[in-house]
Amino acid sequence: MSAGTVLLVEQSLNGLQFGIMLFLMAAGLTLVFGVMNVVNLAHGSLYMVGAYLCASVFAASGSFLLGVSTGIAGATLVGILFEVTVFRRIYDGDHLDHVLATFGLTLICNEVVRMIWGPTALFAAVPQGLAGQVQLMPGLSYPAYRLAIIVVGLMVAGLLYVLVNRTRLGMVIRASASNRTMAAALGVNDVVLYTIVFGLGAALAGLSGLMAAPVFAVTPGMGDNVLILSFVVVVIGGIGSVRGAFLAALLIGFVDTFGRAFLRPLLASLFAGNVADNAAPAMASLLIYALMAVVLFFRPQGLFPPRTR
Repeated sequence: MSAGTVLLVEQSLNGLQFGIMLFLMAAGLTLVFGVMNVVNLAHGSLYMVGAYLCASVFAASGSFLLGVSTGIAGATLVGILFEVTVFRRIYDGDHLDHVLATFGLTLICNEVVRMIWGPTALFAAVPQGLAGQVQLMPGLSYPAYRLAIIVVGLMVAGLLYVLVNRTRLGMVIRASASNRTMAAALGVNDVVLYTIVFGLGAALAGLSGLMAAPVFAVTPGMGDNVLILSFVVVVIGGIGSVRGAFLAALLIGFVDTFGRAFLRPLLASLFAGNVADNAAPAMASLLIYALMAVVLFFRPQGLFPPRTR
């Protein structure tokens, strides 16, 4: 296999892995917005909580499964706490109220994390069984942990699809997203439903964060940049659409990965080395927002807008 083919397959897997992690983050965000009509800037804090709890428990106990369980459970409980104490009081407010309240929660969470774990980055180890490389084909090996992220993410996406489209709870979620007033008139307990949906979104954010912990730095505020990309995913896919979030996340994952991998050599063939070095990272970041602008120009409601009445 040629070096160019190996590089292309490897970067494709990197794009798939990044897109899967973005989907797990964006799926909870789009569920909360679609059902509750709430702009939740604190979603990135739940991502951070999952990463910190998993890394800390794994380091203390030596059990990665215990760390994963603690990270998901902790993020879910923190999310439910947010919903009960803050969000129930701002449901009737406008989006500016949501932004201000959830931005305040983000600042509080960042400072609490600094008080508990300190300002320096926390090291998150890769579990021993996933620390090596997997030989996918002659000349191409890929980190086992990154493959595990892809497999787990696809499994979670499949379970989420079944939950939303094939279960009674999913039917209630879709009905409330379509017409909350009519769903409440038909007997749906919106208080309980909101708590369940918010807890599910928090669990997905925590799972995304703990899977990202060994790949990226675990630092206070680590969820802020991911939150921005998650909003881009939600907007491109269609607000409230889980299917749209999945496809948009994969699209952004590939665009970002290929941009960072291939823009630098392309620019280097056209301009001086220092120009290519400075311009390539900025242009790679701009590609995502250029993609969003193109999609919204042709489909202002996103690729797969949910059905509403």
